[in-house]
Amino acid sequence: MKTTKIFYWILTAIVALMMAFSCYSYLTKPEMAAAFHHLGFPDYFRIELAIAKLIGAVVLLIPAGARLKEWAYAGFAIVFVSAFIAHTVSGDPVPNRIMPLVFLGILGGSYFLYYKKQQ
Repeated sequence: MKTTKIFYWILTAIVALMMAFSCYSYLTKPEMAAAFHHLGFPDYFRIELAIAKLIGAVVLLIPAGARLKEWAYAGFAIVFVSAFIAHTVSGDPVPNRIMPLVFLGILGGSYFLYYKKQQ
């Protein structure tokens, strides 16, 4: 059980830190605004996504109810799948396409271990 908790917190911290970092980047770096324009998204979507990512990261880290955590996991899964699709359709290089899938795998591991540690 202790190993499950340790790996759960490692995977969850990776996801939460990545989401918090991307939130910071979305709001402060002009090159991220240009990247969103390249993908065909308006500026307001970048800001909404940054706020949603920050809220989701906090929900994953705090002792929140199971239903709230489910929504955070589902939201991040949608974000990662959508990022993969957007990068693929826009013709971005393969590493830009693969990274969302890598983080989807890390998120899946966190989700699996969340329920395993609940038992």
